[in-house]
Amino acid sequence: MESNNRNHQGNNTVTNMKSDKEKMIPPRGFENLYREHPLTDETTCGIGPIRSAWLQKFANKKAYVFLYGLLGCTFSASYAYFNGTITTLEKRFKIPSRTTGIITVGNDISQLFVSIVLSYYTGRGHRPRWIALGIYTVVLYCLMSALPHLLYGPGEDALALTVEYGGIVDQNATQEAINIEKRKILCGSKGEGGGCEKSDGSIWPPTIFFLANFVAGMGGSLYYTLGVSYMDDNIQKAKTPALISFSYFLRMLGPAIGYALASVCLKFYISPSLTPTIGTDDPRWLGAWWFGWIIISIVLAVLAGLLALFPKTLPRAAVRRMVALERQKSPVKSEPELPASVSDMMQTFWRLITNPTLMCNNLASVFYFLGYMPYWVFMAKYIETQYRQSASTSSLVTGTVGLVFSAFGILLSGLIISKYKPRARYLAAWNVIVGIISVLGIISYAFLGCPASDNHGALLSNGELATDQTCNAGCSCDYVKYSPVCSEDGTTTFISPCHAGCKQQQHNNGSKIFTDCKCLKPPVTSINAEWFVHDNSSLPETSTSNFLGGITFPGSCPIDCSKKFIIFLAVVRCVEEKDKPIAMGFGMTMGSLCAFIPSPILFGIILDKTCLVWGKTCSGTGNCWLYDGESLRYVLNFTAASFVAIGTVFDAAVWYYSKNLKIFDEEVELKEIEETQEKIVIDD
Repeated sequence: MESNNRNHQGNNTVTNMKSDKEKMIPPRGFENLYREHPLTDETTCGIGPIRSAWLQKFANKKAYVFLYGLLGCTFSASYAYFNGTITTLEKRFKIPSRTTGIITVGNDISQLFVSIVLSYYTGRGHRPRWIALGIYTVVLYCLMSALPHLLYGPGEDALALTVEYGGIVDQNATQEAINIEKRKILCGSKGEGGGCEKSDGSIWPPTIFFLANFVAGMGGSLYYTLGVSYMDDNIQKAKTPALISFSYFLRMLGPAIGYALASVCLKFYISPSLTPTIGTDDPRWLGAWWFGWIIISIVLAVLAGLLALFPKTLPRAAVRRMVALERQKSPVKSEPELPASVSDMMQTFWRLITNPTLMCNNLASVFYFLGYMPYWVFMAKYIETQYRQSASTSSLVTGTVGLVFSAFGILLSGLIISKYKPRARYLAAWNVIVGIISVLGIISYAFLGCPASDNHGALLSNGELATDQTCNAGCSCDYVKYSPVCSEDGTTTFISPCHAGCKQQQHNNGSKIFTDCKCLKPPVTSINAEWFVHDNSSLPETSTSNFLGGITFPGSCPIDCSKKFIIFLAVVRCVEEKDKPIAMGFGMTMGSLCAFIPSPILFGIILDKTCLVWGKTCSGTGNCWLYDGESLRYVLNFTAASFVAIGTVFDAAVWYYSKNLKIFDEEVELKEIEETQEKIVIDD
């Protein structure tokens, strides 16, 4: 009875409105409703007095997705910029390579501890402003990363190489510095470069870098958890996949921009106001590593400020919700949103933990991350080791080819999902199929390798390769860096010219050879030119009659592995709306705890177990120089395939639990609204 009275009252109200304006207003479609719907504080663009009709034009999904994508692009560029300048940072502040690995973990550690709590409290507020606040912590990260330059300056060594501080332009000095670097890889006494280089850097610069990454992780997590949930809640579900994929596509351009910016900044001297006496080809050159942080921080600050102007709810989304409520046959009041509290947060956690679809999906993601992480982190090293590709080619394949395929894959999948709107179970089944194909592909990697030519020599009891031989006993090669050279006949690769017993280095027409190598016999005839032709180098016109030992050429001995390398390249919605932000934060925490932090450590240990030759430092063992390619191939790929297989099993569980899951809500169509209006009029 009460329900009928309410319906009758509603009909009377509509009848009165119709009788007053029936000649002025036609049956209203969605666009008419949108234009007539009054703006509220939650749907108005701007902050405080910064509000205008012109600004309100940008309160739409396209503007948000584009700005969100640009913000993500700049955000990801900041991390790529750090990686692009890390070598200069290590030289300037004498930071060991192992310490730089600890610095980058600071981001994941902070996300692990604060992601869930922040997502819970901020997900109930004004999400665009919270995202902007989180990005401003990333701005702080950029400024903190540039802070060591402000505190410590360019350094005495860099200042001494400028005209203003008494330095003189001396090409001979530059050449001497280059020669010193070259002699470090030749057979010689410890005084000539065979000894270790001690690090006497301060502990405070790496501490500042670690804290900067820690701060970025706290606020940066809001960008991912709140940004996508805001997009999903304010955009028609059928269009969400395409728009999210477009924002991801923009974000994936960030690493390329970050590395390009690093390359440009490092071409300027560390103190641009001073005049350096050396060029970029000098080993003592230090680039302006800090300058890019200023540029990135300014761009992030501007974009974050613009994002903060977006309303709490986009106007069109507010109208869709209003119409959806009006279309309900019986008035059902939505549950009032409880204030944020610890007890409510624990209830929310319990809803998430007891949601089988969400938990299986998160666990599948964790194992997928565990399986794919080694290819993201160690792909360049893997290609260089397994397929005898140069470092530049390996980086090109990893950073550009992989990026292009991933970017277009995301765009294409988003467009297909938006166009055909498949059911949740079909998408889950597709994930299972892709998982099975991925497992088979990763297993095939284990059988795509090349024969080794650089692991000659006896193996020690610990499985490592014996690099000390009678011919290089007096060369002091313990601390020589890995610089592989190939024998004249193209059959034997040595760890370095020092390990081959080479004492001289000669240049001619841009080509380089190492001579007087005691571990090889002197050449009887002219130098083998066939090797140079394969390496696309020109043969130096050098007499072989004066050589006291054998000859080696830079680089590992060539192996025709192109076919297997090409084959390798060819193979490679379930929670309540109110819980969506914290569900994403919960997934991010699980990813950090179970995948992002332990995976590099786990596979780093696996790589170390297959190491044949270790470098040495003053403090002990350094980086691995040479891996057992076959063992590495089997252990890494089969371990990764196992993790991906477990992830596929959890995806199968998602398929089972998602049989009643709806991911595309019915859109409010113009025809349906008009039919509802006509039905109301007829009832009157």
